[in-house]
Amino acid sequence: MTPVEYCKNKAAQSGSSFYYSFLFLPSKQRLAITALYAFCREVDDVVDECADSAVARIKLQWWRDEVRRLFDKKPQHPVTQALVEAIETYNLPQEHFLEVIDGMEMDLDYASYPSFKELSLYCHRVASMVGLMSVEIFGYEDRHTLKYAHELGTAFQLTNILRDVRDDAARGRIYIPLDELARFGVSADDLLQYRPTDNMDQLFAFQSQRAKGYYDRALDYLPEIDRYRQRAGLIMAAIYRTLLKEIENDGFHVLERRIKLTPVRKLWIAWKTARREKQNRKRLQVAH
Repeated sequence: MTPVEYCKNKAAQSGSSFYYSFLFLPSKQRLAITALYAFCREVDDVVDECADSAVARIKLQWWRDEVRRLFDKKPQHPVTQALVEAIETYNLPQEHFLEVIDGMEMDLDYASYPSFKELSLYCHRVASMVGLMSVEIFGYEDRHTLKYAHELGTAFQLTNILRDVRDDAARGRIYIPLDELARFGVSADDLLQYRPTDNMDQLFAFQSQRAKGYYDRALDYLPEIDRYRQRAGLIMAAIYRTLLKEIENDGFHVLERRIKLTPVRKLWIAWKTARREKQNRKRLQVAH
């Protein structure tokens, strides 16, 4: 199996919504973003699959060393081997890769987050850094697009947190800030023991509204000139906002079941969004 094939398999096996946004990219960008996504999956799997935190830290340190080998053009892992061309072509910063790993390591330091201040740092590292690297791959002219990428990355992570409340609780993890649990009269044990309470839907609705705010700010930052280049991110935003709407329509019962979209529905949203952005670009070209 070649490094490229390894990354493609890693992306496809995850079943992630990101996979559907990659389908509408030119092949060179698609290979680069798939390798970047595979890197994120590899370091995330270290934390999720390693029961011993000491062993997980050793493995994450190996990945830090591997990132340095990547930038010295001596990578050992299939994922980093697939990334060699991407970092040269798209000028991806070494610091961003290392910060993603720092974010994953926060999962070993925090089983829960005291406030949104700590959680926002986590989102910045594990999601917004990936967004900033993705923007470099897709291309941009206006630097406001970097702000779009940062806000959108946080929006995606906040949506994941709401969707995965039950799965995270099963691992003994709580990503919703503890001070906000207290504000809504919900205890950590209520989540960890899958014990719905009267105020829980209000707590989750508050989390949903915060995520929506990040989506709105992200799109406000995105200049018209860069919209078509950033269509993969816009596809992801459309898929994730639909997921958020489904969670809302279900009454925020995320502690009882995991809400998800079918692959066919994700593909339909992706196609529809890509088509809309292509039509928007044509209108802009005609106008100019």
